[in-house]
Amino acid sequence: MSTPTPASNLPRRGGVGLKPCHYRTILETRPGIGFFEVHAENYMGAGGPPHRYLTAIRDIYPLSIHGVGLSLGGAEPLDEAHLARLAALVARYQPQAVSEHLAWSSHDGAFLDDLLPIPYIREVLELVCGHIDRVQSALRRPMLLENPATYLGYTDGDYDEPEFIAEVVRRTGCGLLLDVSNVHVSCTNHARDPHDYLQRLPLETVGEIHLAGFATRQDAQGRPLLIDSHDRRVDETVWVLYSDVLRLTGPMPTLIERDADIPAWDELASEAARAEAATISAEEPLRVAAG
Repeated sequence: MSTPTPASNLPRRGGVGLKPCHYRTILETRPGIGFFEVHAENYMGAGGPPHRYLTAIRDIYPLSIHGVGLSLGGAEPLDEAHLARLAALVARYQPQAVSEHLAWSSHDGAFLDDLLPIPYIREVLELVCGHIDRVQSALRRPMLLENPATYLGYTDGDYDEPEFIAEVVRRTGCGLLLDVSNVHVSCTNHARDPHDYLQRLPLETVGEIHLAGFATRQDAQGRPLLIDSHDRRVDETVWVLYSDVLRLTGPMPTLIERDADIPAWDELASEAARAEAATISAEEPLRVAAG
């Protein structure tokens, strides 16, 4: 029997989201970063400076491509033109991982510029699995699916979120992009136990981890409401949860996400170094040690 193609070949190191303001610094200093990640939609043009810089950086570093526009949870068929552009980008750069969100973001031909929650019902499960199957067929490789950050939920459902994700992974053979910050944000917003949530995910399929900052607000009842803002350093509560995750998974490729209020390169690099130190020192997964 042949070995299935893994959804991620990223090194088990700390990585950073690649931003244009850091292109020159990276190429001039060649920092000791494990990998870079880009948003697919920022590189779907045919050429120009973004591709020139990305090509030069890809020649040196492993690459992850992270999509934000496929709308895997949308009720309509996938945008085949968008999917074709993604497939061309993946063929061009041959990244070590390709990922997308469990969310929907388009309807009736309009892109909503947000990642919206889906109902965890059987009909949507079939829809999401069909969309992922189509994406993996077009890319000719398995993808990673990212768990969402949510602020509102549906009152009825056939599954809770970890059950739904686990079933999608089982049916499609995709891997899991585990966003630890999203776990903390969603579990805080919905008064859930993050450790119970994590234990019920298919952690053996994790191919990459995301860490990001969040903003703190209050809802109408005065309860904490966390916003997945990606505009500040990773919070200490997320670093603690990340350490707990590593005790379950072992070392993992870990990305620092920063998409607004972009800091100087050294600040991002220091967070990636912290993630790398944690993943290097991670113990063997507890489930293996207990076996």
